[in-house]
Amino acid sequence: MTSFLDFEKPIAALESRILELRDTADEGSLDLESEIEKLQSKSAKMLQDTYARLTPWQKTQVARHPERPHFKDFIVGLFDEFVPLGGDRNFGDDQAILGGFAQLGDRRVVVIGHEKGQDTESRLRHNFGMGKPEGYRKAIRLMDLADRFSLPVVTLVDTSGAFPGVSAEERGQAEAIARSTEKCLSLGVPMVAVIVGEGGSGGAVALAAAERVLMLEHAVYSVISPEGCASILWRTGDKADVAADAMKITAQNLLKLGVIDRIVNEPVGGAHRDPALCIANLGKAIGEELDALSAMERKELRSMRREKFLKIGTL
Repeated sequence: MTSFLDFEKPIAALESRILELRDTADEGSLDLESEIEKLQSKSAKMLQDTYARLTPWQKTQVARHPERPHFKDFIVGLFDEFVPLGGDRNFGDDQAILGGFAQLGDRRVVVIGHEKGQDTESRLRHNFGMGKPEGYRKAIRLMDLADRFSLPVVTLVDTSGAFPGVSAEERGQAEAIARSTEKCLSLGVPMVAVIVGEGGSGGAVALAAAERVLMLEHAVYSVISPEGCASILWRTGDKADVAADAMKITAQNLLKLGVIDRIVNEPVGGAHRDPALCIANLGKAIGEELDALSAMERKELRSMRREKFLKIGTL
């Protein structure tokens, strides 16, 4: 059963009532089918209306939903013949950033992304999707291979930010993020980046400095989390909703600002309610973008990225 968010409590109450009526009907004492259908229709309408007017803070909660599809789900549902590659050839293998060779339809690609994990054990193993320096250096190594063998790069971004621990700073976190961003910008092959959940700070940009940046409908993308922004401006995290609204972190706002290039629709109620449909929608969008980029020369691709990022913030 889907976990409901705080703003979905009225929907949760209706769904609970529907389950109660079904249990009663299963006992054979009453015919409640018409009543159940009415409640199901009301619940579907309420879900549609709620998600049509989500606030930025509510979208942030949806983007963080624990049942939202993650990197491994996209690999299983979207790519074939995935061959994972590990290690940065320097320190170790970061489990927050994964990647390798894969088949997307009839096209061979290099796919890289953040993995948050699905349960307590896997979230700890993947460090909640917060990459360390060796993760970004692994991404650089994979992008180098893509460039060498003329393979397009697809990145799936879903992180609250790079790991802020002392050990990561000692191993050159800032330098690794900067080098990864630089590598994205210098690629001579097509690159499509997708913000599939949270796109937090430099940890996200390091895998998203592409000529085509896509976002799922209820994903968020920002330089700092709403809670972090609120704690700096108002010395409290209680104003995270105010910060989220002011920061323009939604896909809809970022498309208007020219930060992203395309919004990929999610199923009604968010990607977590129908992961298969969400993954199919994303696969179609990525394929269309790669088709459009495949005929471009290396110099054109670099120029396209340069113009895209220099134009952000200009009137």
